[in-house]
Amino acid sequence: MICEDIGDLMTQARAGSSWMGLDLGTKTIGVAVSDRLLSSATPLHTIRRVKFSKDAEALLQIIADREIGAIILGLPRNMDGSEGPRCQSTRAFVRNLARFTDLPIGYWDERLSTVAAERALLEADTSRKRRAEVIDHVAAGYILQGALDRARHIRTVT
Repeated sequence: MICEDIGDLMTQARAGSSWMGLDLGTKTIGVAVSDRLLSSATPLHTIRRVKFSKDAEALLQIIADREIGAIILGLPRNMDGSEGPRCQSTRAFVRNLARFTDLPIGYWDERLSTVAAERALLEADTSRKRRAEVIDHVAAGYILQGALDRARHIRTVT
């Protein structure tokens, strides 16, 4: 099930399960997972993209191993909020992935997530080589943490 709103995703997610955040790129997929309390995101690793079936297989294995209850993908909107070709590609990926899992899949506006991840890695004095290795899954962590924070806010307001 594809959810356009975090509130919808929350009602559809498996209770007591972790969420998975994805930073989808043309060559890689950054993966992060949350704790079961949905309070914090942890960058996990980066998948080198091969073809959709292999990419989906790798993601489904993580879902099974980590007992994931929902998936959040970063939606790469333009700075003015409009959606361009990268958003269309992300939405197509989600439509294809939804055929392989019954988990709810939602979107999170990922504008500046890679910039924030890069800044955090620079502040941690991470080498250029190491930054290149981890930037995608650190960005996935930022995406997922944003969605978790929004979900927590919705829970406390209602």
